[in-house]
Amino acid sequence: MLKRLINADKKLALRFFVSFLLSAVLIALFCGLSAYAASSESGNSSAVTSDTSDTSGSTAKPGDYTDSEATSVGTPGSSVLQEVIGVDASQPLEIIILLTLIALAPSLLIMMTCFMRIVIVLGFLRSAMQTQNTPPNMVLTGIALFLTIFIMAPVFSEINDTAYQPYVNEKITTEEALETASVPLKRFMLKQTTNDDLEFFIKLSKTEIPEGTELTDEYKQTKLPLSTIIPSFIISELKRAFQMGFMIFLPFLIIDIVVGSTLMSMGMMMLPPAMISMPFKILVFVLADGWNLMIGSLVSSYNW
Repeated sequence: MLKRLINADKKLALRFFVSFLLSAVLIALFCGLSAYAASSESGNSSAVTSDTSDTSGSTAKPGDYTDSEATSVGTPGSSVLQEVIGVDASQPLEIIILLTLIALAPSLLIMMTCFMRIVIVLGFLRSAMQTQNTPPNMVLTGIALFLTIFIMAPVFSEINDTAYQPYVNEKITTEEALETASVPLKRFMLKQTTNDDLEFFIKLSKTEIPEGTELTDEYKQTKLPLSTIIPSFIISELKRAFQMGFMIFLPFLIIDIVVGSTLMSMGMMMLPPAMISMPFKILVFVLADGWNLMIGSLVSSYNW
């Protein structure tokens, strides 16, 4: 069978043998590094054990002072990740969980800020003008990213002052820092979320609200979890983005209707109306100072 494979496709067989050889080399290298790490760890543990005994042979007890300099030995599970998510990256499964969280972090951050509404509205604008890939996706993403930084600057500044700086100065713990940092973010999301969407997800999550308790701003920020606020915020953002997209399409739709009816009245049935209407759309957008109107409308649409 091997001879048949070689005779049928020599390039494929060569690639197979090269990949097999590289895999074997990598496995051997990984095993060697693992053995070296295990031996160095055992050597360090024996060195620490030998340092705990003095020259007279007596073993140092906890709390005794020694003349040697103190050495810090890392203990598993003492990292920030262990405090926050219960993962110390010491097991293969925990490494997979950690990598998954790192991969999902940008998506979570995008969904909890104003990035989603901005990029959707800019996409509607490009579709309404029928300019295909102009501006390109990279440009639209960059505009949405910097507008997000501009709009979210007060929120990020408050998080830095109330949560990050005290945590760096070791005034609060990790859990307290996360809880404090979530308050400005909750306040921002709740200002953009409609009461109907919030009540809808409260009912879906079966969150128990004490009788006689009103959904005040303080109650929403302190009692409602992020698992209820974030979906409500996402749905509200989608609604507003599609509403703004509809308003953007209206003037360009009128231009399409006028151009299409004009071409039909002139008997130009074979000429695509989009080819004629697109320059007029660009001209109207530029003369109306469309970019300033668009960016101003997006920024002013957020409640501070």
